[in-house]
Amino acid sequence: MDFLSAAVLLVIIMDPLGNIPVFHALVGRYPRSRRLAIIAREMMIAYGVLAAFLLAGRAILGYLGLKQPALGVAGGVVLFIIALRMVFPQAGVVAEESQEEPFIVPLAVPMIAGPSAVAATLLLVSRDPQRLLTWWGAVSVAWVVSAAILLASGLLMEMLGPRALRALVRLSGMLLIMMAIQMLMDGLTAYLHSIG
Repeated sequence: MDFLSAAVLLVIIMDPLGNIPVFHALVGRYPRSRRLAIIAREMMIAYGVLAAFLLAGRAILGYLGLKQPALGVAGGVVLFIIALRMVFPQAGVVAEESQEEPFIVPLAVPMIAGPSAVAATLLLVSRDPQRLLTWWGAVSVAWVVSAAILLASGLLMEMLGPRALRALVRLSGMLLIMMAIQMLMDGLTAYLHSIG
C-alpha cells in the first residue's frame, strides 16, 4: 500500500461526511464560534490517539503476540462490517443529546479515532515499519481532510442537504468494501505463505 492509498483508506474509515449529522446533533445548539472550537479540540484529541497508536503500534503488537497476517485478516473483517453499515445504515439510530459539552467521547473517540481507524493504523505500521514517516503523513493528510470537512460541516449541510450526504456516505462505503476485501485477501495470502 502506498501513501495515497493509505490516506484515502483512512479518510473513508474516519467517515467525516457520515459523521456530520452526529456532530451537528451534539454541538449544533452552541454558537458557531464555540461549535468550531469544540470540533477543533475533538479533532486534535483524535489525532493524538491515532499518532500514539502509530508510534507504539509495533510494541503493542509484540506485547500481544500478534502477527501481520492476523491483523490483516481482522482488519479486513472489521472494515467490511463498517462498510456494510455505511451502505446499509440502521434506521432509527439517533445520537443521544446530552446537556454537557461533548469531551473526547463520542466525537474524538470513537467517531474519528475509532476501533477501525486504530486497526488500520496498526496494520499500516505492522506491514512496513520502515515507512513510519509515510504512514504518519497518511494519517496527517486523512486527519486534515476530515477536520476540514467537519469544520465546514455547517456549509456542507446547507449546500448538499441530508440526501446528498447519505449518497456520498454509501458511495464511500462501496469503495471501502472493495478495500476491505483486498486487505482480507492480502492477510490470507500472507498467512498461507507463512505456513507453506
